[in-house]
Amino acid sequence: MHLAQINVGRLLHPLDDPRMADFADNLAAINALAEASEGFVWRLKDETGNATGIAAYEDPSIIVNMSVWTTPEALYAFAYQTAHRRFVQRRKEWFHLFEGPYLALWWIGEGSLPTVTDARQRLDHLARVGPTAYAFTFRKTFPASEAEPLVTPGDASGIAAEPFRSCG
Repeated sequence: MHLAQINVGRLLHPLDDPRMADFADNLAAINALAEASEGFVWRLKDETGNATGIAAYEDPSIIVNMSVWTTPEALYAFAYQTAHRRFVQRRKEWFHLFEGPYLALWWIGEGSLPTVTDARQRLDHLARVGPTAYAFTFRKTFPASEAEPLVTPGDASGIAAEPFRSCG
């Protein structure tokens, strides 16, 4: 099993706004750091090499980041023990605060890749019911042995992709 993650943010300003320069100008370097990190498997990107142009939500100010890692520890080490940490600490400069979760983690089979739709379902589930083996956070993780499969919209669980809610 591998660990998938989604994190989203609602931009305070368009990416080409000078107030977003430190964020936008460092995307390539941070993405390269991720790809070189121990435990990295895959990340969502388009032909530009990043995911900022991928429309995961109707609101174009919401950008998405998705990746796959071998373990939660590998992802955590990249996110909080490398230069990436400085950008996490500065997120309030670039992104609105969220009412609910903006990060969800879940287990997928090795060789599988998550879709944006899959990831949105996990994030929405986390917002509705909190951490479970279906979708969790670094604060409350679940072992791969408890992984729950993706539930498609309309299944008995009631989990369905909904518009992302955030402040701002």
